[in-house]
Amino acid sequence: MYEVVGSTERFKGHIFRVVTDQVTMPGGEVVGRDVVRHVGAVGVVALDDAGRVVLVRQYRHPVGRYLWELPAGLIDVQGEGLAAAALRELAEEADLTAGRVDLLVDMFTTPGCSDEMIRVFLARDLVAAPERHVRTDEEAEMQVDRVPLDDALAMIFDGRITNGPAVGGLLAAARARDTGFQNLRPADAPLPPR
Repeated sequence: MYEVVGSTERFKGHIFRVVTDQVTMPGGEVVGRDVVRHVGAVGVVALDDAGRVVLVRQYRHPVGRYLWELPAGLIDVQGEGLAAAALRELAEEADLTAGRVDLLVDMFTTPGCSDEMIRVFLARDLVAAPERHVRTDEEAEMQVDRVPLDDALAMIFDGRITNGPAVGGLLAAARARDTGFQNLRPADAPLPPR
C-alpha cells in the first residue's frame, strides 16, 4: 500500500527538487503525486538567562514580506551534524553560540506537498560568537532582537509571528520552560522513523 512504482523529476535546484511520484493507492489504483524533495533544515530557539528568545526578521521572497523567525537554515554542509548546523546558524544570524543545546521538536513543514523536515533545538548558556559573520543578500538587512518568551508567544497569537518553525519552536520552548526543562531529548537524538 502506498508503494512508489515510478518517479519523474520535474525540476532540480540547490535547495529542492520537484518530482512526480506514481503511487499505488489502497484500492490498487496508481495516481500521480507531485512532491518537493527538500534538503532539510534546522532552527534554534536561543533562550538567554533573562528568559528572552532571539528572533530574526528577514525578507522572504516566496511570501513577499518580512517575517519574524528563529535563527535557522539549511542542512547543506556535507558531514555536518544537525546540532552543529543549528549552532552554525545561530552564530551566522545572531552572532551567538551556546554552552548547552537540547532537542525541542521535529516538524514536517508542509507534508501535503513537501518532505521538508526541520529539527528545532533549544540553545542556552548563550555567549557572543568569537567572530561576526558577514551577512549578504536577504540576511544583509536582517534585524536581530531579543524578546521575552511570553511576549514572543503573544506575537504568535496576535499574528506577528507566522513562520511555522518559529511558531512550533517557541510553543515547544514555552512548554519546556514550564516543565522545568525536564523532558528534553538530547541534541543527537535519532530522527523520527520513516
